[in-house]
Amino acid sequence: MSVSGAAATTSSVADNLSITKKQSANKNTNELGQAAFLELMITQMNNQNPLSPQDNSEFVAQLAQFSSVEGLERLNKSFNSFMSNNALQASSLVGRSVSVESDKSTLVTGGIVAGSTELSYAAKDMTMRVYDEAGALVQTIPIGEVPAGETVFRWDGQNLEVNGELLDWEAGEAAATAGQYRFEVTATQNGKAETLNTSLSANVNSVTIGENGKLILNLAGIGAVEADQVKQFN
Repeated sequence: MSVSGAAATTSSVADNLSITKKQSANKNTNELGQAAFLELMITQMNNQNPLSPQDNSEFVAQLAQFSSVEGLERLNKSFNSFMSNNALQASSLVGRSVSVESDKSTLVTGGIVAGSTELSYAAKDMTMRVYDEAGALVQTIPIGEVPAGETVFRWDGQNLEVNGELLDWEAGEAAATAGQYRFEVTATQNGKAETLNTSLSANVNSVTIGENGKLILNLAGIGAVEADQVKQFN
């Protein structure tokens, strides 16, 4: 080996050691940064054998591979940060009441079940039937005439308020006890009797993140639903 060759080899080793020391001194990461990678590549090019130079395409491939890995790492960090922020925000919903499309809800002592339904046409004979968890009919409440659009109701186990007005029906009937109930709302629209879809309130017991990255709300009396299925935050 010639003296100039040995000197070049020694210089290359020293340069590589210098880069290694720079990386070791960085306490925030143990990975090869982009600047260090480029410095190492330039050093490699400066010290290659001039009689057998390395193909430039190999350098380009190395740089492309590095950039791809670095991009994936940044994307992964951004996604993890996004999910953490969403989970933190969603955790504030625990203990609150939300409304989702369902025909079941849980009445707690001293509480109410809030709900809504949608009418395409005005109806004169809307009726609500409430069944207990065993399937027994608890109450049949004639609501009567309602306009087209959204009908909002609140039930406390005995009284029913519809669109802000308290209904006067069968006064003195015993109130339903705390528990889970199923609600059936029927009405005749445009000459056709129909069972309407309802959205009912439920308390958020916990929040989890599903395998698809979506936030899952675990609702009392209803079960797990995705956060984007929430119709209203009560």
